[in-house]
Amino acid sequence: MENFLMQLFNGLSISSILLLASLGLAITFGLMGIINMAHGEFIMIGAYTTYVVQNIFREYLPSSMFSSYFLVSLVASFVVAGLIGLFLERLIIKHLYGRVLDSLLVTWGVSLVLQQLARSIFGTSNVSIDCPQFLSNNFILSNGFSLSYKRIFILVLSIVCVILIAYLMYKTKQGRNVRAVMQNRSMAASLGVNTSLIDAGTFAIGSGFAGIAGAAITLLGPVGPTIGSTYIVDTFMTVVVGGVGRIVGCVVGSGVMGLGGSSFEYFTSASLGKVLIFTVVIIVLQFKPKGMFTINSRALDD
Repeated sequence: MENFLMQLFNGLSISSILLLASLGLAITFGLMGIINMAHGEFIMIGAYTTYVVQNIFREYLPSSMFSSYFLVSLVASFVVAGLIGLFLERLIIKHLYGRVLDSLLVTWGVSLVLQQLARSIFGTSNVSIDCPQFLSNNFILSNGFSLSYKRIFILVLSIVCVILIAYLMYKTKQGRNVRAVMQNRSMAASLGVNTSLIDAGTFAIGSGFAGIAGAAITLLGPVGPTIGSTYIVDTFMTVVVGGVGRIVGCVVGSGVMGLGGSSFEYFTSASLGKVLIFTVVIIVLQFKPKGMFTINSRALDD
């Protein structure tokens, strides 16, 4: 029983990472109508940004400050991934709105370019990031059962990010503009909403949250140039199952993919567990083709 509970807890941390990665993807897909296959590479950018920040702290700052590197890397990962996302949106993505097949092919090419750049800069081997001291211990509940602080931290981080993006979407003028563009782009534009600015800002924020997911992944093990490819399929499945453009859909979808996948893996194997969770996704989409939670959106219907 304790082993199963531990597996569920590990699945919960995976769900948290998928949630962080899918938040931006769900909104940008609903807003722009593009399939961003390069979204996983923003996860990679966040992971490597954490690696760079760690090395800066180790080389240039006192050892007493080293443990704080990870908190700085969270902010740096968001900023770096967001700025690169903004640059790509202005350069490439803005020409692909509403062109689903074209966006899939072009962003897949962008993902290959970003992976190769990572190999050229950091090498082909995986790099390791040291867990900060304040996250290196375990919270012991009983004999043989403990929860690692780093996985608890990932869970808390995802909750904070969900609250933050929910506040931005539902309590700010910019968030209302985003929802207006998602529901009816032409009407929002006729009312004076700068849709181009909304697209750019939303894509940058979505990329930034993927960067935070990349920083969180470094707590679980070494990372490499293909780390984004490891998570991109599950991230898309999270969005598809939960429903495009809905935060609650991302929460439920990430739970299905993370907790469901971990449960299946415990009773079967890693490969068969993956097959079973994708089977569940197919069954859900048979009854809910637009996901478990949907919004009425002319942008999505078109």
